[in-house]
Amino acid sequence: MPTIQHSNTHSCIVMHIVGRVQGVGFRFFTYQKAKSLNLSGYVKNLDNGDVEIVACGKINQVEALIEWIKQGGPASANITHYSVKQIQLHEHYTSFNVKY
Repeated sequence: MPTIQHSNTHSCIVMHIVGRVQGVGFRFFTYQKAKSLNLSGYVKNLDNGDVEIVACGKINQVEALIEWIKQGGPASANITHYSVKQIQLHEHYTSFNVKY
């Protein structure tokens, strides 16, 4: 699992997910997982068939979401590749949402 650098106990990441991740409930299950981890941010489908996740929260909770993706995410999905990048947000998310 990638190690996330942080200056305190919180971190924000952007994940890019590739594979069979649209039309299989990926956003719904990711939303549920992120909410259960008390993360803020969003999940959205991209025009090219991939999915983007922005997740912010306590470092251990962000890492738990990364681990869930690494293990394959929802059973209905088939993740072939993912990338994780730590980001500095210019806007503040107060909840986790599905973007359309």
